[in-house]
Amino acid sequence: MKATYRWGAVRGAAWIALLPVVAAAHVLAPGRPLTGALNQRILWELGVPRLLTALLAGAALGVAGYVLQAVLRNPMAAPEFTGVNPGAVLGVLAALTLGVVPADSAVGALVAAVVGGALGGAAFASMRDTANLVVYGLLGSALLAGFTTMLLAYQPGRFGNALRWLIGSVEGRVWEHLSVAWWWIAGWIALAWLSSAVLAVLSPGDDHAASLGLPPVAGRAVALTVAIALTAGAASLAGAIAFVGLVVPHAVRRLRGGVLTAALLGGLTLAGADALAQFAGRALAGTQRLGLPTGVVTALAGAAVLVYIARKEPA
Repeated sequence: MKATYRWGAVRGAAWIALLPVVAAAHVLAPGRPLTGALNQRILWELGVPRLLTALLAGAALGVAGYVLQAVLRNPMAAPEFTGVNPGAVLGVLAALTLGVVPADSAVGALVAAVVGGALGGAAFASMRDTANLVVYGLLGSALLAGFTTMLLAYQPGRFGNALRWLIGSVEGRVWEHLSVAWWWIAGWIALAWLSSAVLAVLSPGDDHAASLGLPPVAGRAVALTVAIALTAGAASLAGAIAFVGLVVPHAVRRLRGGVLTAALLGGLTLAGADALAQFAGRALAGTQRLGLPTGVVTALAGAAVLVYIARKEPA
């Protein structure tokens, strides 16, 4: 057992050591030289915010997935499979399409994502049938996707603007968006960390939690509120980034980590995925101006991991 923990600590340290490498690759991915006033301004106003957006959104999704899998006791639980992520994206698109909030409003996008995520995940707040969670989640996500399609049909001219929200991308985020989202995401991650004991008590089951004096329904409601808030914060920045919240918690458990490990690995995962998306976009398009949405990379990689996880789980 001690050897297992030591090996987990070594692997965790290796992940931490990769952070500067991932960060450098992410910022330098467009291939621009760092000399010259214009390039330095582009780097500061676009490159660095893009990196921080990926780190923040990835951290939020990693922790949200970790919380969901802990309290719902289902290794397939994730923001996109519980209606939270689709609901948050639908909230943003509805607010933008109906003109409730301006297209460049960081505060409006966050509020709309919170409302949509809360409505999308409300059905799972008291769910006890965790065995069929993914089935219910897929059905709910399909319903929310139908509402999104109706919105796009209502104003098809906005489809180009909606595409980044539907696929997921960290491109185009600036310091204004980060100034609104960072404290929201950091605050809820801190609350999730402070609630680590609650997660540990809820993980074995409701009977275990009740025997230790923790009301299961109340504890689960607090944990799900944290997960919804973090998912909404990520959606307000990057749209419908998929599979980060599903895959990261599995790596965290192998590392014997907790909330902070989930935040670190989530940020690294999304930053690395976006760096790969930029490199792939340059290679495929033959130009530095055309990029590949980050959500495409996470979807392709996450789908492969999902198949692996599903095959490893007992029937």
